[in-house]
Amino acid sequence: MLNVYPVLCRAGSMDNYCYIIQDEATKIAAVVDSSEPAVIIAKCQELGIVPQYILNTHHHFDHTDGNIELKEYFGAKVVGNGNDRERIPGIDIEVYPEGTFALGESVAEIIDVSAHTQGHILWYFSKDKVVFTGDTLFNLSIGGLFEGDAAQMFEALQVIKSLPDDVLFYPGHEYTAHGAGFAQHVARNKEAITAYLTKAATRLNAGLPAGPFTLGEEKACNPYLMAESLAEFSRLF
Repeated sequence: MLNVYPVLCRAGSMDNYCYIIQDEATKIAAVVDSSEPAVIIAKCQELGIVPQYILNTHHHFDHTDGNIELKEYFGAKVVGNGNDRERIPGIDIEVYPEGTFALGESVAEIIDVSAHTQGHILWYFSKDKVVFTGDTLFNLSIGGLFEGDAAQMFEALQVIKSLPDDVLFYPGHEYTAHGAGFAQHVARNKEAITAYLTKAATRLNAGLPAGPFTLGEEKACNPYLMAESLAEFSRLF
């Protein structure tokens, strides 16, 4: 079993989510996307967790800024896409799409979703029904096309859509409010989007992240996942 602890970083500006994850059986732990080291260190101390690894979804600074400091503080090893090794600060262990990475008894599948950036990967723990989507998929929206194009993003989203509906997804930012208006405007299932936003608001009002949501919930409400063709997808921009 994989335990997941969200950590809001750069609150009020970029609203990044980092995740502290721990394999329950072995207590081996990692940080997913090291946005703000001081906040992450404080949460690790609160939880009594010493991460052995830092897992990166992509190279952008707001996801890797803490790599070096956390590496030095905890003695952790930085793990990232070997195809993007030159842009991952402090990388120690290279993983590659279609490969795996073991965090104790919890095993992640490495899935390429290049579009937001080239070399962006998902960390998909299939047995645990958990996927970390970085800046590819957000609640009710998607990441910007910094290095790819609409066709590449559409294909990346088809990969995510192919995952089981009961998988919980953990995005790289708290952007629910950003995506809500457009999602409501184009919603095909008004009841589904109302339930989604009610759940998100309840969690946010309690000081929690809006999610996680299942991919099934996201597929029913996120306009970019509902697009059935590249032409339809491209019209959303």
